[in-house]
Amino acid sequence: MEQPSKKRTAINDFFKPIDKRPRPAQVLQAPPYRLEARSKQAFNIKETPVPGLALLINFITPAEEQSILGFLNDSAKCTWRTDLSRRTMHFGGTYCLMPSKSDKPTVAKPEILQAPPMPEDFDCLIQRMVDAHVFLGHQRPQYCIVNEYTDNLGISAHTENFQFGEPVVGLSLLSACPIRFRELTEPFDGSVRSGKAGKAEKTGRKADVDMLGRSLLVMRGESRWKWQHEIVRSAKGRGAGWKRVSLTFRYKPEDSKT
Repeated sequence: MEQPSKKRTAINDFFKPIDKRPRPAQVLQAPPYRLEARSKQAFNIKETPVPGLALLINFITPAEEQSILGFLNDSAKCTWRTDLSRRTMHFGGTYCLMPSKSDKPTVAKPEILQAPPMPEDFDCLIQRMVDAHVFLGHQRPQYCIVNEYTDNLGISAHTENFQFGEPVVGLSLLSACPIRFRELTEPFDGSVRSGKAGKAEKTGRKADVDMLGRSLLVMRGESRWKWQHEIVRSAKGRGAGWKRVSLTFRYKPEDSKT
């Protein structure tokens, strides 16, 4: 009797194979967002009070969510950074590794490291974004940063680096979490690390957007360039075992600064 295969299930096994037949050239406009017929997963589009911001509910299935988490937590494939208060992971480009707090000031210098390329395990997920008109077919994201939030962890208000284009897209896994958006008087490119993000002039207008697990946040237009977003550092509303994992996908135009 033939023995059953013991091959480990991969993320791509949860997605229908990609149709690689040539397609006629076309300009894909977004929004509206949609899924091609070959994808069985349906999602709902939720309006937000932030201009240019779309929330796609149930973008992936519970099984796909668990498969992605399994990949991220597979130590043979992925490595978490632990130099920050939250665990993070990078794919594509470089990132800055912060020195240990125990290091002496004379040797405490950040280190620039090369991140592994975007993994093939994300291919079908990215293809789904293309099929849904989130990304254009010729502008697939080359960069992804993964953040894990537990307890009272958060991230300060910021806009994504202006070297990246639009959209900026975030996939949220596990627990629900509100994301706070703050309107700026004008587009402002300042990082949290440099301290410039906190100096951005704000209009006073803000909005909290509830980010549900398995949903996709798509930032375009004003929401991408003129609104900062943050995860407020607070344990309020977070019960025992609360955890959120986010995957932020970004695209860099060829003519962007390196």
